[in-house]
Amino acid sequence: MSKPFIHPHALVESDEIGSDTRIWAFAHVLKGAVIGSGCNVCDHCYIEYGVTIGNDVTIKSGVYLWEGISIEDQVFIGPNAVFTNDIRPRSKQYIKSVPTLIKQGASIGANSTILAGITIGAHAMTGIGSVVTRNVPAHALVFGNPAKIQGWVDEHGEKLIQLTDSTWSNASGMIYITDGNGGLKKQ
Repeated sequence: MSKPFIHPHALVESDEIGSDTRIWAFAHVLKGAVIGSGCNVCDHCYIEYGVTIGNDVTIKSGVYLWEGISIEDQVFIGPNAVFTNDIRPRSKQYIKSVPTLIKQGASIGANSTILAGITIGAHAMTGIGSVVTRNVPAHALVFGNPAKIQGWVDEHGEKLIQLTDSTWSNASGMIYITDGNGGLKKQ
């Protein structure tokens, strides 16, 4: 394990950056942000205090993460994805941020907009330009405005094939079943 790499043109005020994490040029990480190990924070990102990022997360260029956002391990956030943390914003009126959770292995497509206060389930995927206004269950593929479930994906983002009303399979034959929360899980 090695120390984090911080580009000379990045502004990193947090001392809670994990080993092997790379923070590239013109990124700004505020004091109080927590970033795990093995992450890649690309150019022109902003990470506010109170943001928690797990291990092996990729955050592409132009992403701003606000207080109240938590990102679990192995999440991918595409370029220029937009997150909010206040559902009723007003100038010069501070309201406690609304927590948003992106669960393990989820992928957020480029230019997706994520409403404050929702949860994106494990291994779920939002398509490019999606406007996500409600919770997304595990393994769901959502896209559109507003984003709706359009199918199901495995841990690699490959579409699942429906076998019965409650079972799906990936190309390798791994079986997924309903999880009781509107999503899927491995059998």
